[in-house]
Amino acid sequence: MSLNLEMGYGGVPNFGKVLVVAGGAFVAGWFPGRLLAMMYGVNPSIDYISRNGLVMALVNARLGQEPLTAILVFIATLGLAAVVGGILGLVSSYPAIRLKEDYLAITLIAMGELVKIVGYNYTPLVGGTLGVQVPDFLAFVGSDLRFTAATVTMLAVAAVIFITMGRLMGSPLGRLVRAVRDDPVAASALGKDVVAVRSRVMIVGSAIGAIGGALYAFYTSATLASAYTRTDWTFWPWVMVMLGGAGNNKGALVGSFTFVTARKLIIFYKHDIAFLFPFDVTWLDPILLGVTLIVLLMYRPQGLIPEGPTYTLGRKRLEEAMTVKGEERVMAGGVAGGKVQGEEKPLGLVEKLVRTIRSIFDKVLH
Repeated sequence: MSLNLEMGYGGVPNFGKVLVVAGGAFVAGWFPGRLLAMMYGVNPSIDYISRNGLVMALVNARLGQEPLTAILVFIATLGLAAVVGGILGLVSSYPAIRLKEDYLAITLIAMGELVKIVGYNYTPLVGGTLGVQVPDFLAFVGSDLRFTAATVTMLAVAAVIFITMGRLMGSPLGRLVRAVRDDPVAASALGKDVVAVRSRVMIVGSAIGAIGGALYAFYTSATLASAYTRTDWTFWPWVMVMLGGAGNNKGALVGSFTFVTARKLIIFYKHDIAFLFPFDVTWLDPILLGVTLIVLLMYRPQGLIPEGPTYTLGRKRLEEAMTVKGEERVMAGGVAGGKVQGEEKPLGLVEKLVRTIRSIFDKVLH
């Protein structure tokens, strides 16, 4: 949904999505562990990076007994990740509002690689090449239910973002974003600040992407800089959005579910179908990326669920409102035409003023 907001609704081809996803994951690897270690009085002489396993064992033992603290720190971490993602989005919006598509794509790819290199080589951030563990905020549910609880938590956050994005894109702001995407010159001629709109789209989309990166770090219980590659966190999301349909939250949801399901089936069963291919099935996953993109661009560029019209009140309510107004106009026309009451409808002050001005102009002209 983050990329769909930027590319689908805003028309900004963000090929540096890994920038904010990795930024959110780095926040999850850097902030909550140190905060909880300080809160729980872990010996400061224990180095957080080199002895990260010991620190996390002490922290998780306490989190298992204090679910309220775990939930509060979890929410605070997501909020901080969103703030950091918004800042990264603001920084990346400068080239996004000044460069054309080709040069913008190259610039954003380079920015995405930059943050990964920083995390990979600056050990105090998230452990460099070895990475760090992330506090287990679901330790209080037990190891047997952790996977289920983590999945439900991620789905709940995704549902909140999905509903919020749907309402946002159905508002006047959402219509303005699409207007800037479709014809920025016309939007600018009507007094809209195209640069500001695109910047806000990048900031909001980046904040959502950073939340996704933090959630993934919590899900895997670790942050490893080398895991955030442009293939997994930029190109795969592009395929998902294009498959489902850009500019359509439902399409992005369907595309993500369809593609992830297909990819997981290939990963699990590729060795069972290796005899069908004349090459090593290790390369089946990246080949899937290229083939899917080519097929989509050739035969279904609008995706599985194309972008449809957006109604201001919702389609059903809008149709009801138009029906009621139509009936009122018919009744008013019948009363005025037939003069049921034998007299004309009294004129309002504005109508009297307009008629007076019109009569004066008629007299002057004739």
